[in-house]
Formats: sequence, C-alpha cells, structure tokens
Amino acid sequence: MASAAAAVNHLLSRTAGTFPGQRASVLLMTRALCGCTLNSRKMTSHRKTDHLERTANNFRQEVLSQATVCGIVVESDTVKRLRLAVRNKDFNFKAGQWVDFFVPGVPKVGGFSICSTPGLLKREGVLELAVKYSKHPPAHWVHTECTLDSEVALRVGGDFYFDPVPSEPEVELLLVAGGVGINPLYAILLHVADLHRLRASQGWGYKPGAVQLCYCAKNTQELLFKSAIIGVAQEFPGKIACDLYVTQQDTEIGEELGPYITEGRISEEVLEKHISDNSLCYICGPPPMIESISGQLEHLGVSKERILFEKWW
Repeated sequence: MASAAAAVNHLLSRTAGTFPGQRASVLLMTRALCGCTLNSRKMTSHRKTDHLERTANNFRQEVLSQATVCGIVVESDTVKRLRLAVRNKDFNFKAGQWVDFFVPGVPKVGGFSICSTPGLLKREGVLELAVKYSKHPPAHWVHTECTLDSEVALRVGGDFYFDPVPSEPEVELLLVAGGVGINPLYAILLHVADLHRLRASQGWGYKPGAVQLCYCAKNTQELLFKSAIIGVAQEFPGKIACDLYVTQQDTEIGEELGPYITEGRISEEVLEKHISDNSLCYICGPPPMIESISGQLEHLGVSKERILFEKWW
C-alpha cells in the first residue's frame, strides 16, 4: 500500500492546478482484466472513506483523460447529473464501470459510477455521471461550484460491468438497485437496450436475454431516471421490465408511475419471481441492502458466482 500511496500523492501534485497530458501514465495498484466478460464476485470494504483507498485493488486504466462539463441536470433534490465531453478519442469504458474524478484545486479524488452507455460515448463523445450531494470535496464541488465548461479529468476503473461479445450465449439479468446505486445498473440497462437496437437495425450482435430491474428509493422524487427506465421497458416489452419501490412515500403517486410503483422494500418473494438457472444478478446500493439481497438470493439457490455486487458506502 505504501507504493500506491506514494503514486497517488505524485498524481495529486500534478493535478492540483492543471492536468497532465491525455496519455499520462499513472502507477497505481491495478489488476489486469482477464478475458472474461463479467467480473468476479468480491466484497469491497465500505469502512474506508477515501475512494482511492477503497478501490486500490480494482482494475484501473492508466490513461488520464481531460473532459469538459457540457450539461448539468438536476435529477432530484440531492442528485445532479453531469454530461462530460471527453477529449481523448481513445477513452473507453464498459457498462457498469466508474471513473476517478479529478478537479483542479481539489486534493481529494472522487469516484462516481458512469450512468450512460459506451454507445453514447461512441456516438457523441460524451458520458454522464449522477452525483449525490455530500460534504466529500469532489461531490461538494459538483453541487456548489461546477458550471458549464468546467474542466475535469477522468480515469476509468472497476470490475463490475456487463460487456458481452456476440458469440456468448444469452443470459437473463436481474438488476437490483438501492438509491443512487442505480447508476451502474442504469448504464447496464441502457447498454442492453443498445444491443437490442443494434440487432434490430443490423441483424447481428449479441442477443440479450430478459432483463428485470428492481429499484428501491425513499420516494418517487428520489427514483432517478424513472421516466427513461419506464420508457425503455415500454420500448422492449417482454425483453426489459422494471419494478420500482418506495419506502417513505408521503405524497400521492401519479397515474403515469402508478403501474410501476410498489410501496415497501424489495422482498425475497419478489426476487424469487425474477430468477432462473440462467440468471446473473447485479446489485448496487448501501452495504446493508447488498448483504440482505445477496443473502436472500443465496437462500433461493442462486450460486455466489452469479451474484455480482459493488459497495461504495
């Protein structure tokens, strides 16, 4: 860990004011990805508060890429979504991964899951991050200082993703999200939609299996991307489905959301309806929720190797 810490300090000293070149090499602890499409199951400690420390053993690309904020959307009272134009044409990521987020003059490095698809990056040269308000300096900067044309730097990392190749057999996906943990799962959901569109337009590519999203938040206002999620489910009936849950709803639920909303938490009975021998289960949210859902899935007979999760808190 000492060598990693030294490398991090060296990197921060270079990024405190201006960014290094787009091809700057960063000597952090990394783990090369194997040829597998899907990551291995792992438990990430949530006791460590620093992003770089929490993710020291995760895969990281070596390229640090400059990006410009080209869009800001208020998703909820606590979440802002940034659209970032990436300058490095070699920049790439897999649906579900995150970025190290460097801000000039901010010594702490942020870590935010990408909530857009590799397809959007390819088509428009942009990616999106949905950042929840906190006192952590990078998130605080997003909510209090970030403006259009602000400059940041990004580096892709993470072992939690869905990136099938055309020759692989189809699998069914169960995506279970809690709160802002929807971000990487939303990216996976949209990536599956892109794969369906590719097959429909070109007649080739990976054939996705059925996808079920179960997403729980405090109330409908905190259900991020809900309209887009419902829109994707409506575009691909029988292929993509969503069930949305709220635990502390204190206002009437509108007619357009009503058919998709259940008041309460995601239960074992709900999970049982959406799993099969061919299911891969992705979970992202607060650690207690992940532990509960993964335990219920194991109780239902899902093997540990088919339960994939990422802890950020």
